[in-house]
Amino acid sequence: MDRYVQHFLNRLSLGFIITATVILFALFIRIPETCVNPNLTKPKPHHRFPKSTCDFAHRTYTSIKKHNRRLWSTKAWIQTVASFKTQFQTLQAKNLFSKHSRALVVSAGPGQAVMALKEMGLHDITGVELVDSPPLVRRADPHNLPFFDNAFDLGFSAYIDRALFPDRYVAEMERTVRIGGACVVAVEECGGGEVEQMVKLFRKSKVLGVKNVTMGEEQRTRIVLRVTSD
Repeated sequence: MDRYVQHFLNRLSLGFIITATVILFALFIRIPETCVNPNLTKPKPHHRFPKSTCDFAHRTYTSIKKHNRRLWSTKAWIQTVASFKTQFQTLQAKNLFSKHSRALVVSAGPGQAVMALKEMGLHDITGVELVDSPPLVRRADPHNLPFFDNAFDLGFSAYIDRALFPDRYVAEMERTVRIGGACVVAVEECGGGEVEQMVKLFRKSKVLGVKNVTMGEEQRTRIVLRVTSD
């Protein structure tokens, strides 16, 4: 009895194997209907045997240089760079930095603030963001900056209020900016109470001024501080 059961199971397994093989073979040789236009009289080589439904769609590669050229020519980009330049010119007039200063832009986004400083004649500018945007911005964690202590004369962040850990974010800015250097940050436009809470995070700096300004298309509150101790 056991022998007959085993024989039956062997034949059943063989039947399943044959059926699965036939199905797989049929799927392998079948050409996806979405890939080939049946009206083509002389299909191109890559139309005859497409590997997937994506192969039929033509996708062009855009170089970083070409992408940047398009981005930098948009009205929004030009206006944002101009607004940052206005803010930096005000800071430069107060002798907070010069063309020879080493500047750090934290949470630089695609790099509008970096470009604004470049257009003002600065050469030593480092922009950092969680996602790089070459050639203006490199990848780095604002909460763990990969720079030596006292490496910069100016630290700038227009979006410090969006930091995941503001206290760590501030500590890294103060660590990398030299004594006597300036930290300039901006938060969503707010009153004295919110400004005071932000200022308290800067344990090694002294407030020089607070002002409501326009950065890009946003109304923000700018806080200027000078680093006074290690």
